Amino acid sequence: MNFLRLVLMAVVVLGSCFLTSKYAEHHPATNDNAFEGLYMHLMPAPMLASQTHHDAADEGHGHEHAADGSHAAPAAKDYAFAPTLGFLPSIMDGAPDLDGTQLVMTNLQIFQIAAILMIILAFSGVPAYLRTSKGDWMTRVLTGWILYIRDEMVVPNLGKDDGRRFLPFFCSIFFFIVFMNLMGLVPGSVTPTTNVFVTMALALITFVSMLGLGMAAQGPVAFWKNLVPDVPWWMWPMMFAIEVVGLIIKPFALMIRLFANMTGGHMVVLSFMGLIFFFAGTDLSSIAWGVSVPAVGFGVFIMIIEGFVALLQAYIFTQLSCLFVGACLHPDH
Repeated sequence: MNFLRLVLMAVVVLGSCFLTSKYAEHHPATNDNAFEGLYMHLMPAPMLASQTHHDAADEGHGHEHAADGSHAAPAAKDYAFAPTLGFLPSIMDGAPDLDGTQLVMTNLQIFQIAAILMIILAFSGVPAYLRTSKGDWMTRVLTGWILYIRDEMVVPNLGKDDGRRFLPFFCSIFFFIVFMNLMGLVPGSVTPTTNVFVTMALALITFVSMLGLGMAAQGPVAFWKNLVPDVPWWMWPMMFAIEVVGLIIKPFALMIRLFANMTGGHMVVLSFMGLIFFFAGTDLSSIAWGVSVPAVGFGVFIMIIEGFVALLQAYIFTQLSCLFVGACLHPDH
């Protein structure tokens, strides 16, 4: 069973890489700025049902000529999944070449779905292990992680009763971020957490949990009243405003921290690789041979560190989420 799970997990990762390489819109290559072309790989790319339009644009035939000799607008892209949702604001439109507001699937969603499948496969043997104490090495390792999250992160911040009740929620957040981060280190993949909208959605889940669970535990009115400790009456309005702003800043910090750290590490690796292409495109192309060895070496070194950062950022996000939710559940602490 252990070997089969490893095979299925490898199929999920490699299949996701294949889908994105074949059906995600290719970022246009540019000779003007090697770094810009590499950095574009951090941007989400829509999934296309056909690459015909894109390939034609790459060859310089993306614009058809009108009857008067002028360039006509390019044909609409053949999106794989782009439902029209009229109730969404235009700022969320992922397909400006189509009428209406479309919610377009990108390569980020492929790896988000892959992360969910990885969780299901990886933890398939954990329930049986907890009942029988029999399992393979992967099951034992993952069970140890769950126990660590429970005993060192969730219970200390939420208490024993609430901690056990909300343990699945925080474990889901932790491992969802871990698998997204780790899959982003595979060649040909993308890292969803390098997109601020993904980290914003994760932070929004924490924010809603803070408010919803806090008001459920304390009461809708008592929750807002308990935001401010015992202070003189004339200071209460100012302190209330500060505490409300603090509620918003906490998830905002979660969003920026995860996004910035994951994006920064990838940009460092791409910068080292960009040095090779930069010098290769100049009159000093011979320097590219000398730069390639240290650039690749430093890039590999940063990738190793990125493996640690992938786990660290998931830990920090989950730990702070436990702290923020626990503070809303137990204001006396």
